Amino acid sequence: MAARADRRGAAEHRQRLLRGLAGRVVEVGAGHGGNFAHYPPTVTEVVAVEPEPTLRGLAEAAAKTAAVAVTVIAGLAEDLPFADGEFDAAVVSLVLCSVPDQAKALRELRRVLHAQGELRFYEHVIPRKQPKRALFQMADRSGAWPALAAGCHLSRDTGAAIAAAGFVIERLDRIEFRSAALEPRLPYILGTARPGG
Repeated sequence: MAARADRRGAAEHRQRLLRGLAGRVVEVGAGHGGNFAHYPPTVTEVVAVEPEPTLRGLAEAAAKTAAVAVTVIAGLAEDLPFADGEFDAAVVSLVLCSVPDQAKALRELRRVLHAQGELRFYEHVIPRKQPKRALFQMADRSGAWPALAAGCHLSRDTGAAIAAAGFVIERLDRIEFRSAALEPRLPYILGTARPGG
């Protein structure tokens, strides 16, 4: 499914997400390592955190062919095993929809970034308009969609959650994207935020 989505435009979204990054980066919820090929050479190291064993194994394989140094570790977004201010940048890509405690995960991301660091995000979010907004909320409340989609929630307002966690959003692009011909178009946000004072 990820390869199909990349062919339909997700690879370009990943490139935009990571363009211009530099220094030491933590990627939380690295999944199968789909972002690794898109990190620019100005990145000195990526520490990729992935809790799910099968995906972590795929990420470890992808790390071997990445153009930058990538270390894959087990861990949870809500309890990152790093010191305060340890990273120049943090990346989340299609993960904040599924973490059990989104607010806590965002607080942890803010904690591990240094004061001038940046958060890069690419996430699907709740639609702005009805009736899709109400349908997505219903799917989440029923528990049906999260049960089918590994904990994914369609109705999270992740942009608002990033701001509520103390980040200042510098850029936020809204994208309507269909990853497969028979799937609905989903709203995504792609952008950059920095830790607030």
